[in-house]
Amino acid sequence: MSTMFSKSRRRLTLFYSLIMCVFLIVLIFVVHKTMEWSLSSEQANELMDTAAGIADAQNYYNQHPEAQFDDTNFYKNSNERLFFYVFDHDGKLLNFSRASFRIEPMILDVISSWDVSDGDVKIYGKSGENDRITKVMMTARLVYQNGKPPQTVYVGKDVTAMYLGMQKATYALIFLGIVALAISAAVGHIMSGKAIVPLKEAYERQRQFAADASHELRTPLSVVMASADLLDNDPNITDPFLKQIIADVRDEVKKMTKLVGDLLTVARGDNKALKLKIVDFDLSELLMQTARIISPLAEKKSITVTTTDTRRKIIEADEQRIKQLILILADNAVKYTPQNGKVTLSMESGATKENIIAFSVTDTGIGISKEDTERIFDRFYRVDKARSRAMGGNGLGLAIAQEIVNLHNGEIKVDSTPGRGTKFTVLLPRKQHKENIDIDENIPANSI
Repeated sequence: MSTMFSKSRRRLTLFYSLIMCVFLIVLIFVVHKTMEWSLSSEQANELMDTAAGIADAQNYYNQHPEAQFDDTNFYKNSNERLFFYVFDHDGKLLNFSRASFRIEPMILDVISSWDVSDGDVKIYGKSGENDRITKVMMTARLVYQNGKPPQTVYVGKDVTAMYLGMQKATYALIFLGIVALAISAAVGHIMSGKAIVPLKEAYERQRQFAADASHELRTPLSVVMASADLLDNDPNITDPFLKQIIADVRDEVKKMTKLVGDLLTVARGDNKALKLKIVDFDLSELLMQTARIISPLAEKKSITVTTTDTRRKIIEADEQRIKQLILILADNAVKYTPQNGKVTLSMESGATKENIIAFSVTDTGIGISKEDTERIFDRFYRVDKARSRAMGGNGLGLAIAQEIVNLHNGEIKVDSTPGRGTKFTVLLPRKQHKENIDIDENIPANSI
């Protein structure tokens, strides 16, 4: 039970974290683009105002060549990062306020290949020493003269510092976003834990009810079965109809007894009351024994039951629980294999580690779809509910098998193809760490 709720809690935490992550990514992106637009538009406006002022000054200078041209009067603000160049139609430099010697070669290259419309602003970048990117914002303005080709004023500004500052601000936002994501994940974990508390309480009440009801039902079911046996053996009852009713009662009581036993096993597993009686035994012999047990049931459907690789394989485990595990898998294989099929119980030689021993139960039955494969170990889950009821299934067998494997610190895998068959593979440690296993000699291992 704790494993199931722990997984649910982790999934909820992951879901909350993913939502917060997407939200933070979108928020950081929007804030970054907003900062970029705000700073760029302000710088562009300043640049265009400056270009208009210098163009007006150049026009005045063209009309009054004797006047002194003071370029600083035409800057919106005194800023050493601003620069301008005035060229005539033939490319002759008429006036200038030079850019920094570090970026001037790049500026002149941009001017020589200028293809931006009059009054538009464009940003240029270039990598320099130490992979530092220099960014320059530039615009141009034509100066028209009466009857003469126009002159061009190129105005620009080094905005590298602005972009570096914006980049640092973005990094700071990303860092704060990661911190916020970590905090939100922690809060989500706490909140999901609180949200699961009522579910855990309801589940615990349900589990306790199942355990109590199963325990209380065992006695009356035993009485009913004993009474049915007495009636079946009563020589005074000779009517075939009554005989059939008694046989039906016995069959239904057997089904109920099995269901009660399965419910009690599951309830004990939830309450960690299942105890293991660890002994050394031959797993191959247990497979052959199980094959003999299910053979009469298989023969009714003309199903062939075989065992392979029957070499002696000693394992340290609870023999009765492992026998129950194998019987569950083999019984399912026979139930869901059609006429003239085949069921194989085999030791697996391909275990990945020396301290692991593996066996498999393979059938040529109806198979399981991929969607159902992910849920077949859930309690009361049945792939084909109508067919499962007809075959006497209650949806607890594989859940109990999973519980037995978990108690032995093992792993169970399923490989199935619809219409071709299913293979269950169980991997178990050769030896159990007894300090990690509850052992109670007073509880028989086969008390289910």
